[in-house]
Amino acid sequence: MSPASALDQIAERLRDERSVIAPFVIEPTASPVLGPLAAAGPRAASNPAEYSFVVESIREGYELHYGTSHVLSGEDRKLSLLAGDYLYALGLERLAELRDAEAVAELSDLISLSAACHAEGSEAVVPALWLATAVAVGCAGGKSHDNAKSALRRGDGKAAAALRTTAEQTARAAGIEDALDRARESIDFSTRKTSDLG
Repeated sequence: MSPASALDQIAERLRDERSVIAPFVIEPTASPVLGPLAAAGPRAASNPAEYSFVVESIREGYELHYGTSHVLSGEDRKLSLLAGDYLYALGLERLAELRDAEAVAELSDLISLSAACHAEGSEAVVPALWLATAVAVGCAGGKSHDNAKSALRRGDGKAAAALRTTAEQTARAAGIEDALDRARESIDFSTRKTSDLG
């Protein structure tokens, strides 16, 4: 298994479980970018494929709530929300098995902050939040990352720029700028209101 196969692994897992979700599983319609970004960082070096699986599970959960899934098709709205909740839980459960409390906290924040952004109509900041969180999972967040998330919670209009800056600085320090650039170029949130990533 490799970080790049995370969506294939998620689809296989959902098919094998033979749940109400299984009939709607499709071949992934995109290549993962956020999971491999997290997997490139030093914190994920012990098990990069698992970190990629975790992050992509959370992303698919997000897409099922707010966008378009890359691994499920044709589901109704209620089933989509159920599947999204399941994938959130699956990602956090797999991360807990890695005993990475810091990454669990980061991804839990991501889920709650993303939901708040959508509720408040500020979903244009969400891609910057995802990029910053993937870098934090792979490299550790630090004070500037925490401050950027606090700014987002306060509704500060500069939060997206702060998230982008901390992601860039952390990625540069860890030597994963190329992975961040690939993710930034490839990320596609169908609910994004503007083309601005932050």
